[in-house]
Amino acid sequence: MAEIKAETTQQHRLSVPEPDVSDQKLPKPKRVASLDIFRGLTVALMIFVDDAGGEWPMIAHAPWNGCNLADFVMPFFLFIVGMSIALALKRIPDQPAAIKKVILRTLKLLFWGLLLQGGYSHAPDKLTYGVDMKEIRWCGILQRIALAYLVVALVEVFSRNAQAEDLAPRWFSIFKLYAWHWMVGAGVVVVYFAVIYGTYVPAWQFTVHDKDSINYGKSFNVACSVRGKLDPPCNAVGYIDRKVLGINHMYHHPAWRRSRACTENSPYEGPFRKDAPSWCYAPFEPEGVISSISAILSTIIGVHFGHVLVHLKGHPERLKHWVMMGFALLISGIILHFTHAIPLNKQLYTLSYVCVTSGAAALVFSAFYVMVDIWNFRYLFLPLEWIGMNAMLVYVMAAEGIFAGFINGWYYDDPRNTLIHWIQKHIFIGVWRSRRVGILLYVIFAEILFWGIVSGILHRLGIYWKL
Repeated sequence: MAEIKAETTQQHRLSVPEPDVSDQKLPKPKRVASLDIFRGLTVALMIFVDDAGGEWPMIAHAPWNGCNLADFVMPFFLFIVGMSIALALKRIPDQPAAIKKVILRTLKLLFWGLLLQGGYSHAPDKLTYGVDMKEIRWCGILQRIALAYLVVALVEVFSRNAQAEDLAPRWFSIFKLYAWHWMVGAGVVVVYFAVIYGTYVPAWQFTVHDKDSINYGKSFNVACSVRGKLDPPCNAVGYIDRKVLGINHMYHHPAWRRSRACTENSPYEGPFRKDAPSWCYAPFEPEGVISSISAILSTIIGVHFGHVLVHLKGHPERLKHWVMMGFALLISGIILHFTHAIPLNKQLYTLSYVCVTSGAAALVFSAFYVMVDIWNFRYLFLPLEWIGMNAMLVYVMAAEGIFAGFINGWYYDDPRNTLIHWIQKHIFIGVWRSRRVGILLYVIFAEILFWGIVSGILHRLGIYWKL
């Protein structure tokens, strides 16, 4: 977690604690409250869109091109990871120790990612666990975060000797100081464009392995034989994933199943159309290999904002840099999308998507920084701050449904007759006489606010789950 020590001067200078060679113990650095709140908001958004998105598809992931509320969650996480890298690694002056910390944290993220999203956990809907290794899902949210964290953190560690303590007053000086980060970012863009526009995608076929599907065991053919397409069936991102990961190890319920081409209930889930194209039945990995390489850009932008927090001394200087860059990214992404140059697409993690979501992250964080660190309205966001201070715990227990699965394991007479089902039916849906409104309020109060309170209690007890 990112921590800083701020001097109580008018300009709120940021100092990074150095190792103490004396017997005097350094005071514990203060946390960046606005970053904790932003992290808490992102976890809360994930719970909100995952658990209410079924009834409110306009907040769920866009079926293909476009950007709904759910599509901001992953880039926000990666942006926050980048900011945390810039702040946390500054406090580890020893390079081998920093590398060890980065590698261990990467391995922990990979372990939890495979355990939670690889198919082993069936929570909260099924009271079973276990996964067939022939169909384990190799990629996921934490795995993508692990890759981005590993690459950007190692760049931060190995380029440390080229970074000066004092920054020249020119606006672009901070870009020059961290040139290696932007060189890596440029390399990511070049590789990504070369792959998605230069890779030839042949025709392919697949067999449905989802045992819950009525088409289980049925084979389909998809005609492609093209290059540079960004449509669902014939993009290079999916082709690379099928070759590298194997189609059996990809996500079996992609968002494109809610597209108009696949179902008449679009944007809701529903039975496939009779004339639905064959690719509607296929798996697709939204956190795949090439899209995860592109996602490194979100973390590089985040680490840049962390560098601004470290090097620029006053609130006006920081906010000017953040807001100008945020709007520049946001406008650039919108222009790329609406000129049909590069569509906004979370599944492919396109450059326009990186720009729009990173620009939005910059502006949201800047708003929190103003309200919390300048205007001292911190108390308004305490539940989000508490969630942000125990983000991993809330992610595992709430967003991944582990706690709900535990509660569902204690049922009466019928596995569907659980405490959670009773609360939803009688307290929320029954009172409002609407399933859509009831589920929405249940998620807000019985999940997000509940975990905000739990996180607050754990904070008072000094209990945190850190990787």
